[in-house]
Amino acid sequence: MLIFSNILQIQNHLTKLKSEGSIIGFVPTMGALHDGHLSLIKKSISENDSTVVSIFVNPTQFDDSNDLLTYPKDIEKDIALIKSISENTVLFKPDSYEIYSGEIKSDEFNLNGLDKYMEGECRGNHFQGVATVVNKLLSIVKPDHVYFGEKDFQQLRIIENLVLDQKFDTKVVRCKTVRSSDGLALSSRNKKLSFSSAKIATNLFKALNFAKEKFNTLDAIEIEKKVIEQLSAHSEIQLEYFAIADEETLEPLLIKKNKKYRAFIAAYVSGVRLIDNKKLY
Repeated sequence: MLIFSNILQIQNHLTKLKSEGSIIGFVPTMGALHDGHLSLIKKSISENDSTVVSIFVNPTQFDDSNDLLTYPKDIEKDIALIKSISENTVLFKPDSYEIYSGEIKSDEFNLNGLDKYMEGECRGNHFQGVATVVNKLLSIVKPDHVYFGEKDFQQLRIIENLVLDQKFDTKVVRCKTVRSSDGLALSSRNKKLSFSSAKIATNLFKALNFAKEKFNTLDAIEIEKKVIEQLSAHSEIQLEYFAIADEETLEPLLIKKNKKYRAFIAAYVSGVRLIDNKKLY
């Protein structure tokens, strides 16, 4: 496996691959890899001639400096996991100076209102930080396909918007959420959960399943009320939001015919912030 930390070096390598006709797939990550990430990497490998995986914990998308400092990191384990899938992948693991080359701050992008709701309401400048680093990474790698999981669906929609707005010649590939056997969406933050807290966290998935089950018989406000009642029975869960939103615009509660909707949830479970979502169609 080739490992690069320098932008010019990886660009030179990728330019050579593209001159030979290689189709490039790209999986951006912040490390602390789990089976969800590995599923993205496997999909990219199956659909492209060459796959690039990046590991970069992006400082501009963290509103809480303590969250940044405590974000799980294990680069040696990450490298071993990637190698276990394929030795032919390319790893890009730059530092903050390499990516930002000066002041570490977000650029400003037109997110077409996709950042107004849910995570955007809770996390300040988070999505401008996400858009900034994805814009930089796509400009460096110039992939034919880039892979993102649906667990962070609002982020996925914002990246789809970014690719269109910035006119990248890249297709965004949506990948289904990977879950544990009890339904908990896999996340790097799950590493912070104790065994008992992980079990309690499955109630978020149960709430999403309830929303899907009742979507055609109850209105969105009634579903939200019942979800809040269900989760309030667990003192370890502090619900931040539950929303039913238009999958395209992410606008909540505007239920109309011929639209596709998802239920979105965010909560702290024993102090660990988790998000999840589920399509309702």
